[in-house]
Amino acid sequence: MLFGREKKNPIKIADKGVVEWKYATCGYCSTGCSIEVGIDHKGKAVASRGVADADVNRGKLCIKGIFEHELFKTAGRGLKPLMRDNRWDAFKSVSWDSALDRTAEEIQRIQDQYGRDAFSIVSTGQIMTEEFYTLGKLARGVIGTNNYDGNTTLCMSSAASGYKRSFGSDGPPGCYDDFEHTECLLAIGSNLPEQHPVIFWRLRDTLEKRKFPIIVVDPRVTMFAQMADIHLPIQPGTDVVLLNALAHVILKEGLADQDYIDAHTEGQDEFKALVEQYDPQTASRICGIDEDTIRNVARVYAKAGSAMTIWTMGINQSTHGSDGVVAINNLNLVTGNIGKPGGSSLSITGQCNAMGTREWSSCSGLPGYRALEKDSDREEIAKFWGIDPAFFPKERGLFMTDILPAIETGQIKGLWLIATNPMTSMPNTPRIRKTLEKLEFLVVQDAYRDVETTEYAHVYLPAALWAEKEGCFTNTERRVNLIRNVSQPPGVAKPDLWIFNQIASRFEQGRAMEFPDDAEQVFDELRELSRGRMLDYSGMSYDKIEQNRGMQWPCSDAPSEWAGEDSSDGTRRLYSDGRFAFPSGRAKLIPLPFIDNNERPDEEYPFWFNSGRVVEHFHTRTRTGKIGNQNKFSPTPYMEMNPDAAKALGIRHGEYARVISRRGDAVVMVQTTQRVSTDMVFVPFHFHDCVNRITLGLLDPHSRQPAFKQCAARIEPIADQKAAAVRNKAARAY
Repeated sequence: MLFGREKKNPIKIADKGVVEWKYATCGYCSTGCSIEVGIDHKGKAVASRGVADADVNRGKLCIKGIFEHELFKTAGRGLKPLMRDNRWDAFKSVSWDSALDRTAEEIQRIQDQYGRDAFSIVSTGQIMTEEFYTLGKLARGVIGTNNYDGNTTLCMSSAASGYKRSFGSDGPPGCYDDFEHTECLLAIGSNLPEQHPVIFWRLRDTLEKRKFPIIVVDPRVTMFAQMADIHLPIQPGTDVVLLNALAHVILKEGLADQDYIDAHTEGQDEFKALVEQYDPQTASRICGIDEDTIRNVARVYAKAGSAMTIWTMGINQSTHGSDGVVAINNLNLVTGNIGKPGGSSLSITGQCNAMGTREWSSCSGLPGYRALEKDSDREEIAKFWGIDPAFFPKERGLFMTDILPAIETGQIKGLWLIATNPMTSMPNTPRIRKTLEKLEFLVVQDAYRDVETTEYAHVYLPAALWAEKEGCFTNTERRVNLIRNVSQPPGVAKPDLWIFNQIASRFEQGRAMEFPDDAEQVFDELRELSRGRMLDYSGMSYDKIEQNRGMQWPCSDAPSEWAGEDSSDGTRRLYSDGRFAFPSGRAKLIPLPFIDNNERPDEEYPFWFNSGRVVEHFHTRTRTGKIGNQNKFSPTPYMEMNPDAAKALGIRHGEYARVISRRGDAVVMVQTTQRVSTDMVFVPFHFHDCVNRITLGLLDPHSRQPAFKQCAARIEPIADQKAAAVRNKAARAY
């Protein structure tokens, strides 16, 4: 007799008729999974699989990666350039020359009439590194606007800011290998199983071999919190208080690595004086974690032979996100957990190439982590590009989140958006709509024609998607990986690199500079610019990257200040020698007073409104919303609400309710669950008709990143459930 599994039919993988597998890197989150796309005899992509010998994912893919080949046939793609004179006119199909000529003419008209900075450019975290570098050369060296930024300000600006403030440079110091060496993991504002499933699999795989404590800090009982050894359900927005209190206990009880502090940091006296004020009793009344738990967590973390902290948007998207990152770095510095196996302060990045834009797009400065504020950096890049150093501004211009308000005040008259969709990604949607309507000229460059922001554009440029082109991404652990061209773009859509080069050729200064058409030639250019720097790419080539399934910088073909003798195949960790990127060579311990400037629940708006990701979707569903299996498992927005809170308002599980803030309202289905407290609701942020109509978006003073995560709301029952369901279905169809 057969029992259990023996009675079941064996799993069969359908034969898709693959005749060739092409190498790529997944284009969703920042994990950086190596992927192969299967091509059938007709040349069509029909399957995706993980690459078994790739260190990042070891053959695994999440649900998004498994169906990534389906992107090539998704609806709503841009097939041809579109143009109109006025926003209320209908779009007309035009030639590429017509669309590009109009764009270049409008840029020049606006700059001639209002000044160079009156035209602004906002890019993305989802195009190739070579394209970022070329766009930076165009923006900084040809167009010359200083109001140029990326939408990574919405997700990773606080991490970059915090690394620079603590260590003197951007760049995550750790790697995924640290999960296999750590003796304690502290995860703050990170729901790893749903945000980065393959990284979570790496962690679970390690935990099956040996146990170590997992501590999760999150206001919500997330999937990660459910499996943690300790869950700290913190009051939203009080991370700095908790981290200061942990440092207080570590210093007070003599648990700090004083030798490391003395040898490798500066500012310890001021730091110690500040955290002295954050004793566990005082901190507990602010952050909501009892004082004994604070002491216990501090002891567990400090006594571990190696300990690491990871975080994602729960820290970054806050009014003090940059301070939260610095506070994490402080904790790791006082315990000596930087640059050693299992000891790391590791930001888990959001977009597939958010690191690439931080490294090479010139949004925050000049390529290769160079600064506009440094004379030597401006002169070096000007010489390399063949332009006058005086053409560069001497300090960074506006961030994305300041560019949009500058449109309101009339400072900015024209805008070029590249693979970013502020009508869905920015907080306070009604305000963004009015902002875009004020522009004299808006050009949208995107793979999808049906992104909401295109409705406000004068010109639409259809771009190639992901593996319809070739180039590199950099993942969370500084690993540069390759995307080979898998499929041709539909219609007459073009790679972003081609579009940038074509725009450059329409400016006199652009024609005098070199803009290589081939992505590999662009890569060779940035390799030279990286030589001898911290983010050294000089030891890489396309073939070598594919052979190694990705390579971590610094990766040098010769020893340098940052690259050791054996870095030709990459370097796992930064700062292993205790030398940091400040002129002193020391990291900074920075005192962080808690400034409570956030919107809080009150009598009129009694609930915390929180948002986050679900595993099936990515960002605003521009792509995953068009993939059948993603929508099958997560078809509609919903709101997690505590059953006691719902009962008090007369709302039942599965009914629709209205959530209202001071900025707007949305109708959403209620899912009653104990995962949230009685004074909180949670909504996945992927659905454009819901979350950002509610959110506040106050900005961090250092990173200018918005506080998407916390605001105040009230919940109202809806009497006519049938009408609410019809409205919700219509919104999803749109």
